[in-house]
Amino acid sequence: MPLLPPLLGAGRAPTDRSGDTAPDDWDPDDSGALDGALDDAELHTARAALAQGRRQAARALLLHTGDDWDRRGHRLTALAQEPCAVAWAQDWLLAEPGSADAAALFALARVQRALCGEEDPDRAREACAAAAALAPADPTPWLGLLQLARTLGPERELLGVFAELRHRHPEHHHAHHLLLARLAERPAGGRGAEAHEVYDLAELAAAEAPADSPLAVLPVVAYAERYRVLAATGLAPADPAASGHWSGPRARRILSACFDWWLEWEHDEHPRRHIDLNHLAFALSCAGRPAEAAALFRRIGRHVTPAPWSYAHRDPRASYRQARARALGH
Repeated sequence: MPLLPPLLGAGRAPTDRSGDTAPDDWDPDDSGALDGALDDAELHTARAALAQGRRQAARALLLHTGDDWDRRGHRLTALAQEPCAVAWAQDWLLAEPGSADAAALFALARVQRALCGEEDPDRAREACAAAAALAPADPTPWLGLLQLARTLGPERELLGVFAELRHRHPEHHHAHHLLLARLAERPAGGRGAEAHEVYDLAELAAAEAPADSPLAVLPVVAYAERYRVLAATGLAPADPAASGHWSGPRARRILSACFDWWLEWEHDEHPRRHIDLNHLAFALSCAGRPAEAAALFRRIGRHVTPAPWSYAHRDPRASYRQARARALGH
């Protein structure tokens, strides 16, 4: 199995270390925690304007985003989660019938409704297909289809949609997370605790990506997803720190490699970087590595994500608060 990309090899210079941090006494009940928009200030502004019935800010935001596919997917997914997103997008489409941005928002909003049981999944799929036809190079309508397949479709649908999406953007961050989440649910097949195929896939995807790609953190994500499955089926304790899930030699190697990758290559500009930071902090905390975890908790700032803190049906705010307090020694 190929190892992770070179951690200290030649390539782009490390990114600036500046960024959002939080004081040691910050409480995750504060504003910003569990907000899918994360630290995207422009997205926050456009979302607030859209909630007031003004779509120009969202229109300009998506136009400015261009073909930054990870950012486009992140922004459209966050906008689509708003309660009135379907109505907003429908009005936008009536005003601009050929708008690929309006069609993508309409499609992802219907996907969100379908995932909540409020929409026929087939109608959401039709909306995604219509959006894809307007912008064939855009992976975002396929992201909507992948979200549906991950939760509601058979595995062959998931794999087919992922192949289409990856053809359009091989390093799509959200898509790889969705794939790992579903494949982590495959039975272990009697193999050892650290031999599940989702770990192999995550390491392979990390190895095939450029050295500075955030996909380097996928092996840590795979361990969290597998823990979610084991805890849900009673094969791991509900307290992840007591599970021993991160104590094996493969887990220790992966954690060390991914933490070193973060030290060298952290991307302040990636729209979903706080999801990676939360996964790394969760894993290091569960593995009993408080000094390394503390550095991640400080970098997370106010941007706590539901996953993986909610795994094993835990309250994500309480779970995060407890782990952060242990790491920071208070």
